[in-house]
Amino acid sequence: MSKLTAFAKKTGVKYFMVSYTDLFGGQRAKLVPAAAIADMEEDGAGFAGFATWLDLTPAHPDMLAVPDADAVIQLPWKPEVAWVPADCVMEGAPVDQAPRNVLKRMVAAAADSGLRVKTGVEAEFFLLSPEGVTISDPFDTAEKPCYDQQAVMRRYDVIAEICDYMLELGWGPYQNDHEDANGQFEMNWDFDDALVTADRHSFFKFMVKSVAEKHGLRATFMPKPIEGLTGNGCHAHISVWDMDGKTNAFAGDGGGQIGEVGLSEQGGQFLGGIMKHAEALAAITNPTVNSYKRINAPRTMSGATWAPNTVTWTGNNRTHMVRVPGPGRFELRLPDGATNPYLLQAVIIAAGLSGIKSKADPGKRYDIDMYAEGHTVTDAPRLPLNMLDAVRAFDNDAELKSMLGDGFAASYVKMKHQEWNSFVSHFSRWEKENTLDI
Repeated sequence: MSKLTAFAKKTGVKYFMVSYTDLFGGQRAKLVPAAAIADMEEDGAGFAGFATWLDLTPAHPDMLAVPDADAVIQLPWKPEVAWVPADCVMEGAPVDQAPRNVLKRMVAAAADSGLRVKTGVEAEFFLLSPEGVTISDPFDTAEKPCYDQQAVMRRYDVIAEICDYMLELGWGPYQNDHEDANGQFEMNWDFDDALVTADRHSFFKFMVKSVAEKHGLRATFMPKPIEGLTGNGCHAHISVWDMDGKTNAFAGDGGGQIGEVGLSEQGGQFLGGIMKHAEALAAITNPTVNSYKRINAPRTMSGATWAPNTVTWTGNNRTHMVRVPGPGRFELRLPDGATNPYLLQAVIIAAGLSGIKSKADPGKRYDIDMYAEGHTVTDAPRLPLNMLDAVRAFDNDAELKSMLGDGFAASYVKMKHQEWNSFVSHFSRWEKENTLDI
């Protein structure tokens, strides 16, 4: 009996959503009855890859999504259905560009170095009206709405239902709050191995959207859905461990500026890799046109963007791209809500391993308020101003592309250029308003 068949018999699941994530973060699935899941578990569910955001053509053979039975999740809000992430295969070989495959290669590369990367994410989201035009709570109007007690309780039904489900799933959720923008929320759960975190991040986005729809609302992780308000970040907390998962290889006194914040020499080198590849990293951590309205935003209504625009790191200070809040870990504040859950983890590992390999120096630690004094930092690189600049930086970073896989990188760059061309070909209202009478 297959693992998923046994799972269905034990839980009463009638259908499985065999799901994979494409290059642009779109979640694609087939609904498979439990009676047929054994065949799918062995051979995979068939998809036409060209019909999704993958660099394939209609002439390519079937792409098979082979479910990972060890990662199956029963839908708490619809227990007769289970979601299971899948690995994409074509003609017996893994599809190089498929994001979950990219991450699994990077996890294996870290293991080859005796390292086990663990991460947590803070996936911020807005609850909007069903049309997606305005925030859903007309009374959520405070100038500084972060942690607003009344506002979070007005959305208690949605937030508590999602948190109850995470408790049921054993994720270890530990806090939920109203975030810095009106209509914005954040929910945190325990960190884990990078692949586990990516699967849960992917499912979390599906779950939040589904529960919001159930309550007549629309949830969005779009980086900057409302002009003038703080955007949706997806901060990643990163630590690296020995293979036993019990000894933190990042923790220690590496000497100098990194030792003062509790990082080992190897932890400093991993951080050095993040800093070294930051401009290229943005093509994946901030993958949409809209992303650059968050990381290069003017002052928001609350008084701060909470997003970086310069490649700097610090101790426990939220105004920089990377902060080290305590010994043995650091927080990458660059990613936004549009980042692909699998590619986010993959590029963090790739950049970090590159840093360890080259013994990269993370550079000077800045302990200033970057929002107030950032103009005094003249020697730190600026983050890309738009998606095209980010994609070009990624394309010029041969080492990072090689780490992630040249096949994936070529496909990603090609499709992101197509996306940019689609954007600049679009005729906008701004163009008419500003050039009609010239």
